[in-house]
Amino acid sequence: MANIVAIVGRPNVGKSTLFNRLVEERKAIEDNMSGVTRDRHYGHAQWAGKFFSVIDTGGYVTGSDDMYEAEIRKQVKLAIEEADVILFIVDCHTGLTDLDSEFAKELRSSKKPIYVVANKADNQEKSFAAHEFYALGVSDFEVYPVASASGSGTGELLDAVITHFEDEGIEDPDADTPKISILGRPNAGKSSFLNALIGKDRSIVTDEAGTTRDSIHTRYQLYGQDFIITDTAGIRKKSKVTEDVEFYSVMRSLRTLEESDVVMVMVDATRGMEAQDMNLISLAIKNNKGVMIMVNKWDLIEKDHKTMGKIKDDMLEKLGENKWIPIIFTSVLEKQRIFQAIELAVKVYENKTRRIATSKLNDVMLAEIERYPPPAWKGKYIKIKYSTQLPTKNPVFAFFCNLPQYIKSPYTRYLENRLRENFDFEGVPVKIIYKNK
Repeated sequence: MANIVAIVGRPNVGKSTLFNRLVEERKAIEDNMSGVTRDRHYGHAQWAGKFFSVIDTGGYVTGSDDMYEAEIRKQVKLAIEEADVILFIVDCHTGLTDLDSEFAKELRSSKKPIYVVANKADNQEKSFAAHEFYALGVSDFEVYPVASASGSGTGELLDAVITHFEDEGIEDPDADTPKISILGRPNAGKSSFLNALIGKDRSIVTDEAGTTRDSIHTRYQLYGQDFIITDTAGIRKKSKVTEDVEFYSVMRSLRTLEESDVVMVMVDATRGMEAQDMNLISLAIKNNKGVMIMVNKWDLIEKDHKTMGKIKDDMLEKLGENKWIPIIFTSVLEKQRIFQAIELAVKVYENKTRRIATSKLNDVMLAEIERYPPPAWKGKYIKIKYSTQLPTKNPVFAFFCNLPQYIKSPYTRYLENRLRENFDFEGVPVKIIYKNK
């Protein structure tokens, strides 16, 4: 991925605010509490006809033994290695601090272009105060005073940044890339799954629930096909969400669901499928997403040769009419069936985007309809003439008949079941509509 800008600095200087300003979306969570951002967070931006990627990072703290801060430091260093240009964010309100100076020492070893960005310069007095940051001595360029909240000064900064980009980049490299999201309750193993899949620490993992806050997008390749896999914050019942940060994390997770093509609902095998898992599945179906269930921590279950079948039957019973949702049992810790899980997600995506030729559809479905025609209504016979798949993002089939208003839901379920038997729509909601012919 060419043209990458990393935003780095100590905690609570406004990195996420600048990130949101550059990508022109509220993608990163902003809060006055320090340490809100933990993982690397990617977005896309453009300025003066040049497109580039932006990485938001957590606040860098040196000399700390805190579990999160040590992991954040690793994530920041990875972002610096990956970037073409580094924006070192400092705070005009608090002025030059020891933490800024300590982090500047870390940056001096980098050969990348570094811009010192004096944020929160929301008046002339603060803009003049930005000159003290020249003392950091990490940049060959001038210090840029900006106010990320209002956008003041960001234009001059971007004019300078894009001079380091030789090509124009791609407007949105993820636009046509299939998107798979991992959702579930806190501490189900979502971040561990993503890290195991890509073979490196993309998301910070701890035993503490709520470690992931933002939705973390990662490009992944399988069989020559690119995918965007998104790790999300764990979703609890609304009544148990007490902090603003967790509230916004949950909102980001739900938004990720809406933007996905396939939703992997991760269930903790030690807890079983709970009401919140069912809510996520219902929400995915309501939004016409591909759905699969990934039962994790299978290594912690005492089992015999019948255990998997019994648990799967219990889950299918809870799913009711949605028995078309595939279920796979995994152990991320033991790397058991994790690649089969992503293969299943890919298969669900292929099913979601499958197009059935009209001639083939009618050959099959008209024979099924002839075998079991729609029940007559008040002495009137319903005749279905033909069917076709509509050009939509999700499988929608139109059946043309003489009296569409008299076809009831049991017959619609019959047609859906015949579609699923004859064509592979595992993991995909199928919609049927009737039109007058």
